[in-house]
Formats: sequence, C-alpha cells, structure tokens
Amino acid sequence: MDGRNGDVIRSEIAGRDIEDARALFEDVYNGHRFVVEPSADFSYRYTAVGDSDVTLRGSHFAGSVKGRVQTEGEYVVAWLTAGEGVSDLDGDPMRMLSGQPTVWANDRPAAFEVHDYRQNLIHFNGSYLERIADEVEGSGGGSLLFDTTSRPEGEKLRRWSATVATVARVIYDADSSALLRQEANRAVAVALLDTFPHEALSAPGDLLVPRSGRLRQAVEFMYANAHLPLRTEAVAEAAGVSLRTLQSEFRREFGFTAVDYLRRIRLDAVRKELRAGDSGVVSVSEVARRWGFAHLGRFSATYAHRFGERPSTTLES
Repeated sequence: MDGRNGDVIRSEIAGRDIEDARALFEDVYNGHRFVVEPSADFSYRYTAVGDSDVTLRGSHFAGSVKGRVQTEGEYVVAWLTAGEGVSDLDGDPMRMLSGQPTVWANDRPAAFEVHDYRQNLIHFNGSYLERIADEVEGSGGGSLLFDTTSRPEGEKLRRWSATVATVARVIYDADSSALLRQEANRAVAVALLDTFPHEALSAPGDLLVPRSGRLRQAVEFMYANAHLPLRTEAVAEAAGVSLRTLQSEFRREFGFTAVDYLRRIRLDAVRKELRAGDSGVVSVSEVARRWGFAHLGRFSATYAHRFGERPSTTLES
C-alpha cells in the first residue's frame, strides 16, 4: 500500500484467523501487545483506497481488542460507525462515539480499547498535510500538534461530513482523473485543518522539533502547556523519562536545556501575539507578562537577541 508517484492504492484484507488479524493491525499501526478476545463468530476486514498523500480506510473487527499504537509520519482521523471504544487511555482518555471523528495522537504511543467495531479512517501523509498547512496557514511546514480531545459538532461537524462524502466519491471512483484526486486530497486536508484545533510545532530559527520519540513527547507537552506554570519534572513525567535523561537529551539534540527550549516557545508565542496585535490596543508589557516574562528590560534584550528587533518594533510593524 505505498501509492508512490500518485499511483492509486486499492487494498482489501479479510479473514477469520485471530493471529492473522493481530499481525495485520499491529503492522498497519506500529502496534504491539494487542490483546484479542474474539466473538463467537470472529471475522475481520481492512480496506484502503487512495494514494501516497491521502487514503480512506475501513476497519471491521468482530470481537474486542486492546493495545498500543504509534502513528509515524502520518496524521490519522477516525470515527466509529458501529461498536464502542476508548482512545488514548494513557493520555486524555476519550470515549469513542459513533459518527464522531477524532484525530489520533501523533508520533507517540497511545493505548486504546474497542469492542465489536466498524471504523472509518483517513490517513494523511505527514509531509503532505504539513505542506498544505503551510500553504493555507503559513505554519512553516513543520509538525502539527492536534487537540486529540476535540470533538467537532454542529455546523463544523456537518461541513466536515459533507466534505468527506464528496471526497470519498472521487477517491473510490476508479475513473477519477489524477487532477480530480489531487483536488479531493487537498479539500479533505483543508477540511481537517479547519475542523480540528491544532498548532504548528515548527518554530523559526534555532528552535527545532524532533519528529518522533520521547523528546518529541516532551516538546509536544511543552507547547500544549507553555501558557501554564511548568516544571521540568512535569515535562519529564509526560515524556516517560527521568529528569536527568530529559536534560541530557535536550542538550544532546539542541545544545541547551529544556528550560531554555520552553523559554523559546514562549518568546515565539509573544512574537505571534505582537505581530497580530494593534499597537493602540496591545502593550508589549501585558503580552510579555502573560507569557511569564516579568522583567521587561531583560525580556526586551532576550527578544531582540532572538529575533533581531525590539518587541515594540514587531508590534508597530
């Protein structure tokens, strides 16, 4: 199912063997230690249609399964059409509801449990979605952090569902041209960005984001909680490592500490607010204090060193 060079992917795998089912789902989702409890009339089915940028997938499992998955290099949105389950048991556990789409945790392990389910999924190639986000939102083309607890409703859910239905007709149609497929892919990618809250983890200059592993978990946690008082012990706990390991990993990867990295995240947040603000309404000191910079003179010097201009210049430009 590689779909390289825009080739159309069409795949269907089905059967009744429990071990075959376990191996398939562990392979597709980089999972491990799946515990399977088959129903009396066990069966499974997994389908995929699309290309290297976007694939529409379907999953059916007659029985119960729980385990851990870790998506790598892609973003996945999924919704049940039958059955029940719970996602992200180790993070922000959320009950899975029929017809209610959710974005999976990205590039970190996530525990789940589902029972007698049917599920639709859309897989987005990571680089592809990040490129679309850069074109549409000016995100910088880097990694995206989605709110996995968000559940669209009302008009937002209706727009999402309508877009998915339209796109599915194109992608499932074997006679659709390459141009139609390309536009369909873009439409559903933009719909994902419009529907689910997210933020770009790409940062200007020297602030880089690791693409996977424990360090990425730490970085995601810092981005999600940078507006709060945050101790490095909490960051280490979120990443599942000791404080000593956290500090050594940051020094090895970036050449500075986790605290320095967090300070840079907050500086970037200040810059974003100043660039969007009105100098007649917004004050530098208010924004700086909101992001934890109490000493205005020291903040201004640090800001100028990082961005090459004073914060007041950013606000007035």
